[in-house]
Amino acid sequence: METSVTIIGIVIAIIVAIPIYFSARTSAANKSKILNIKKKFNPTHPEDFDLTESQSNKTLTIDQKNRKFILMNFNPNQQESTYVDLKNVSACKLVLTTDGNSDTILKIDFEFQDKETSKKITIPFYDFDDDRIKQISAYQDHMFAKKWLKIIQDSI
Repeated sequence: METSVTIIGIVIAIIVAIPIYFSARTSAANKSKILNIKKKFNPTHPEDFDLTESQSNKTLTIDQKNRKFILMNFNPNQQESTYVDLKNVSACKLVLTTDGNSDTILKIDFEFQDKETSKKITIPFYDFDDDRIKQISAYQDHMFAKKWLKIIQDSI
């Protein structure tokens, strides 16, 4: 009886430990990627990016004092990071592309306007074609983008 209880206990411990291990390993890898990208855009002081937040394979970080912004997209289809110096930007807004027949959001982009040239800089944030969960993720990403739009506008 004691042997079977011990074996069952070990099996349950293994079942619980394996997902925790892989989750911790993934989290450490993502933190390393984020730090490397921050170092790429600010090699001397990557810690100056004082606000960093992640959701749905996207990480946004901002250095509010020096007015720098990075959008990192860790989407399996296209991994990219985009840097914007907010000192050179006069305005920022969200541009939503919807399906003509419904309210389905197909794309969400951040649109920055350059101070000197008035040229528009468009940074893709959400793309329906890259989304696995479809509209559920679109709503969450839209709320996340709205929150960050306010943070960016306050920093401009």
